[in-house]
Amino acid sequence: MDSCFIKDTEDASETDPAKHDEDDYVEIKEQMYQDKLASLKRQLAQLQEGTLQEYQKRMKKLDQQYKERLRNADLFLQLETEQVERNHIKEKKAAVKEFDDKKVELKENLIAELEEKKKMIENEKLTMELTGDSMEVKPIMTRKLRRRPNDPVPIPDKRRKPLNYLLTDEQIMEDLRTLNKQLKSPKRPVSPSSPDHMPTTPIEAPSQRYEARIEEGKLYYDKRWYHKGQAIYLESKENTKISCVISSVGTNEIWVRKTSDSTKMRIYLGQLQRGAFVIRRRSAA
Repeated sequence: MDSCFIKDTEDASETDPAKHDEDDYVEIKEQMYQDKLASLKRQLAQLQEGTLQEYQKRMKKLDQQYKERLRNADLFLQLETEQVERNHIKEKKAAVKEFDDKKVELKENLIAELEEKKKMIENEKLTMELTGDSMEVKPIMTRKLRRRPNDPVPIPDKRRKPLNYLLTDEQIMEDLRTLNKQLKSPKRPVSPSSPDHMPTTPIEAPSQRYEARIEEGKLYYDKRWYHKGQAIYLESKENTKISCVISSVGTNEIWVRKTSDSTKMRIYLGQLQRGAFVIRRRSAA
């Protein structure tokens, strides 16, 4: 019986140190947990206050990235602004130059057109003066005799009429050609007793009609196409044959340049259709 008591006492003494060690481990583990929890709470409080060291370090790096990005954006804006300003100045200069060129071109075209009209009128005037008439109405000096009671009332002379310059160029040219034909024909009234009296000639029959039209900057005439720069012969009703080159094709007319003196003439579609002018092809050589 004594041996059993001693054995139980030894077992109890061996169990107490193991239990004590386990309690110490649990206590230490609990203390570590409490320390970590307190540290996390302290860091959370510092983070909320903005005093956490890790937070300040990362914020400093983020702030540097932000400032760098702003600086790059400002540089990009400056470069783009300078580029736009350069393009604006360039486009403005180009617009001014184009305006000046168009203004000079318009002025030169108008001057050339007016000079051509002036030459045309001077040529027609010279032609009329060579045929013995003038474009202006000149008073005729006559002796005024006292009219006898049985004499008829004198009829005013209406042969000459002033030209109306408000007409179109085509109408003026047609009137001048008609006037020249009338001057070449002995149609003026002559005294019956004059030995030079001759009967008038019949009116010329209408000329042949030609097909003439302009499409896409080219002239279609008498079943042929003509273009700018093409060498041609220009024949008129007076049987004159002129060597020319087509200088331009408009919407209702063409311009030709004489090879002899480089003067220009404007020919209307109506004149080509009526046969006032006839176009023939020729070799460029």
